[in-house]
Amino acid sequence: MKKLSIFLLLILLGTVLAACNSDEDAAATDGEVSGEITVWVHPYTGDAEAEEAMWDEIVASYEEKFDATVTIETIPWGNRDQKILTALAANNGPDVFYAIPDQMPQYADEGMLLELDPYLEDNNMDDFVDTALVSTKWQDKTYGLPILQEAYTLFYNVEVIEAIGKDPENLPSTWSEFEEWAKAAKEEGYYAYSYQGGGSMNGTLYPFLWQAGGKVVTQDDEVMINNAEGVEAFEFINKMYEKGWVPEDSITAMNHDAIWNAGEMLAVQGSGISLTNLQESGLDFVIAPPLKNKEQKTYGTTGMFVVPTNSDNPNAAAEFVKTVTSAENQRRFNTVTQYIPTRESAKDIFDDQQYLKQLSQYTQYALPGVIHPKGRNIMPMIQAEVQTMMEGEKTPQEAADAAAEAIEAEIAK
Repeated sequence: MKKLSIFLLLILLGTVLAACNSDEDAAATDGEVSGEITVWVHPYTGDAEAEEAMWDEIVASYEEKFDATVTIETIPWGNRDQKILTALAANNGPDVFYAIPDQMPQYADEGMLLELDPYLEDNNMDDFVDTALVSTKWQDKTYGLPILQEAYTLFYNVEVIEAIGKDPENLPSTWSEFEEWAKAAKEEGYYAYSYQGGGSMNGTLYPFLWQAGGKVVTQDDEVMINNAEGVEAFEFINKMYEKGWVPEDSITAMNHDAIWNAGEMLAVQGSGISLTNLQESGLDFVIAPPLKNKEQKTYGTTGMFVVPTNSDNPNAAAEFVKTVTSAENQRRFNTVTQYIPTRESAKDIFDDQQYLKQLSQYTQYALPGVIHPKGRNIMPMIQAEVQTMMEGEKTPQEAADAAAEAIEAEIAK
């Protein structure tokens, strides 16, 4: 969606939301749950019939408890921002909708989302994975509850491990250990890692930056990408490229599936959604915990449900968000979608699935990205500086400094 279009829609929303905000506290305390609500969801799998049955069960669990009715509407992923903003501006949007981490802070910062904290005293928040709640908070207020999570980590080719004289039962856990394996892989004619430089920063720079103990930008607009920890991450990526541990096209590559499938790569980064492709490759692989330098961190998106401030029925909407993210309904939802539940007590759905059970243990390390209204906008700016560094035109420090300047300029707009 064009920035100008978003800006104009937010102006339209201003008058609608101003009236809603004044009634928010009263709505949260009157306790009445009745009437009707509309919930917007997306197609999470290719099985519409299974999803429909899943939603029927989730809605039934809500309607059995409350004197309210729910209409589920499935909207496509494409142009979802525009559809949501347009509907809310016209005051005919949903009462609940699904959001991802880079949407939530944009909407919350503009006053578009209902704060949920007044509704959560009875919601057993301790059962949620801490990292899943990171994506639901803006300026210390909760604007959503998470229903799904992912955890990216390294998948290793067992045949390559054995070819370089290493042990598949003793995988690298730190940067220094990974470097040792990368050198051995290079010596034996293998690439060590798939660095997809044309893809999202969530899967390229950010995990290394977090592992180095760094941050991109805080919720108070402090830009930190070019501090010592941030530069260390730039340096590590630059070293991988200069040493030939990653393929020559890593500056702009979107994937290295062909290299992995040919058995020419030691490790790739993947998550639960990668399992099908990895298994279809026919290669024997093992999964390692996320790497650690100063910290053990990785990336993993979080999906949540939120309530717009101009909902006609905020009480019923907030209670639906609590119901759909309960342990019982997370089991229903994630059994069908095969994502990882954000409640620890619901992870038992994967007890008999080797790989998903292992990955579910790693969500404790999985950050959802940069939680900031400009988080999405600054990604291409950072990507451009990392690519310039890998091309040899800037040092890691110069690239990090240039990225910081670009972020500061974007925030100042």
